[in-house]
Amino acid sequence: MPLTVGVIGPEDLVRRVVAYGGGTGTGAAARAGGSDAGFTRPRLLPVPYGHEDETGEAVLRARGSRADALLFTGVVPHARADAEGLLDRPALYVPYSGATLLRALVGLLRRGHDVSRVSIDTLRRADVRDTLAEAELPTDGVRVLPYRPGLTSRDLVAFHRDARDAHGCRVAITCLGSAYRALAADEGTHAVRLAPSRHSISATLRALVLATEGLRGGDAQVALGILDLPPGEDVLPAECAAVLGGSLAELPDGRRLVVTTRGALDKATDGFTRLPFPADASSCHGPAHFGFGLGRTAADAEALARRALNRARAVGPTAGVVSLPDDVDFVLSTGSAAWGTAGTAVAHRVGLSPVTVDRLRELAAAGPAGAGVTAQLVADHLSVQPRTARRILKRLERAGAAVPVGSLQQGRTGRPPTVYRFHL
Repeated sequence: MPLTVGVIGPEDLVRRVVAYGGGTGTGAAARAGGSDAGFTRPRLLPVPYGHEDETGEAVLRARGSRADALLFTGVVPHARADAEGLLDRPALYVPYSGATLLRALVGLLRRGHDVSRVSIDTLRRADVRDTLAEAELPTDGVRVLPYRPGLTSRDLVAFHRDARDAHGCRVAITCLGSAYRALAADEGTHAVRLAPSRHSISATLRALVLATEGLRGGDAQVALGILDLPPGEDVLPAECAAVLGGSLAELPDGRRLVVTTRGALDKATDGFTRLPFPADASSCHGPAHFGFGLGRTAADAEALARRALNRARAVGPTAGVVSLPDDVDFVLSTGSAAWGTAGTAVAHRVGLSPVTVDRLRELAAAGPAGAGVTAQLVADHLSVQPRTARRILKRLERAGAAVPVGSLQQGRTGRPPTVYRFHL
């Protein structure tokens, strides 16, 4: 059965995404330069809103319609949904840099506009600079306001007007419909509203479908482990294969190979946090390294397992690593002295620095006993964005180092923040 993807954004952009992303065979994706081989197109569910302030309501409508994944027409509604904690399933947004921005600049040049002095909102400065440099266009007179949580349509309009009055930017390129409507009424400003290109829509939709299917079929995904142990060590490989419910073989170079599935590996390692056998790996008479890779095919899994094994060697004399696609690695706890302090063990396990773990300990100790912490407290203590703090807490929760114990309800509107208790 094909996936259902909820498309969220302004009505005109939602129509555009559905039209460009809903083709089959040699249709939209093929015309965009992609390939549909092995790609089952999803059912696209339009979920438009009238104003970006209605993003949360649109997400709830998509969830109520049982959408498997969410595709946002731009970064603004995606960031709003993320800030409200509504992204409980795979979600991506169509980027406006690259081909989309370049198409707009070419159109401006054809109509005789000066693109050496333009103001651009929402996009990242680096993306704008790279696109202009690739087109051999000047960048010195270009003003950019990257998107950040809390920016409103009024902020974007004020930015473009200031760029016009103070820096002579007569062309305003915006990603927000409400800002475009305000700027289009200004004398002396030529307003352009970016709309996602066919190529960007097709590429993002494909990535979203593959990510969602990967989660759906996680238990069936191939997991392959390479065990590099001292000569004569037979107990640990046998235990590892037994716990994983997989098969054990010996490679020509003497290392052991374990083949299993992602679901079995996830369960045996407690969510990729510890080595998958009961015995203490430090009992080996020599270095012991374990590399596990997850892939859509055995070849992909083997390549990632070898990468994981190399990473494990760099971690210490006794170490294990699970490698996923897109350069994601989980360092597995061994419970041995090779890991140093308990804080270092947690840091390795969840992919945080020991300094960050120590600062989180300080935060937990600073409050009343048993009070717990929220994402906002973590953000304030670490001087990071609330979104980053939520990701840190999710990492800790996955590793068993943070446990949600309730939520703050009193005197608050909207979604109450979750309270966590650390086990660091």
